[in-house]
Amino acid sequence: MFIPVGFNQNSISTSLGTMVYYTNESNPWHETKNFQQKTLVFLHGLGGGSSAYEWSKVYPAFAADYRILAPDMIGWGRSEHPERNYRVDDYVKTIIEFMEKTCDQPTTVIASALTAAFTIRAAIARPELFKSLILTTAAGLSEFGKNYQDNFFTKIAATPLIDRLLYSTGVSTSFGIRSFLEQRQFARSERIYPEIVEAYLQSAQQPNGEYAALSFVRGDLCFDLTKYITQLTIPTALIWGQKSEYTGPEVGRRLAEMNPQAIRFFYQLDDVGFTPQLELPAVTIGLIRKFLPMLEEKTTLTKL
Repeated sequence: MFIPVGFNQNSISTSLGTMVYYTNESNPWHETKNFQQKTLVFLHGLGGGSSAYEWSKVYPAFAADYRILAPDMIGWGRSEHPERNYRVDDYVKTIIEFMEKTCDQPTTVIASALTAAFTIRAAIARPELFKSLILTTAAGLSEFGKNYQDNFFTKIAATPLIDRLLYSTGVSTSFGIRSFLEQRQFARSERIYPEIVEAYLQSAQQPNGEYAALSFVRGDLCFDLTKYITQLTIPTALIWGQKSEYTGPEVGRRLAEMNPQAIRFFYQLDDVGFTPQLELPAVTIGLIRKFLPMLEEKTTLTKL
């Protein structure tokens, strides 16, 4: 898997196994590193072949000014892949454990998709660990009357034996990954280049990689974020791709309007899909730089 220049691989132990993360400990960043630097944590979303690579075109832009932590979530990338049916609480718990073991003060977390929704729940449970949140397409996939499990694909994924066949032929292949990226994740297929496909493929082909992926496909990790969003107290900015598959910007707007005291900014990014950090990384970097200082000010929801 691909690690940006100047970043090293480290790991911590969690209740579910070893969690690998990448941090800026080598040159050219080592020369500017000091113990007073603020920390940014980048958490990737979930789906076939996901890993910290998802943010790898974004987080190096902050490496001169921040200590960067970008983990592979348990069950993904180089982290441990326990043989289990994964649940929402597994990821909420391991996010909290990661923050406890790597951050010694309230920290800004930048997260995407379903993991962003888990991060909201972690921030509700342990607000003292979090300084602010910048989240892309943060949804539990069961909001406002939608149910991710109500489709033919998830029912196939819940069928024993067929689920493994589905993973080996439709998820952990170059064709399957490119098809998913084109149809579900990117607004414009020409933005998908070979390195992206290869990075997702390497993650998807890790031993036992099917366990977490199939838990996601079956909908075991989905939940209704509206039941929790009003409890959030951490200053938050939401970035939403206009052409996000399944969870469009209207979902984000409605979530933001439920808690304007915490969710201070909502930004719809046009002509982009589910993962702006991969599709338009330079624009995503600019938005993060914009929101970081603004979240430290006392404001209420602003639509940009």
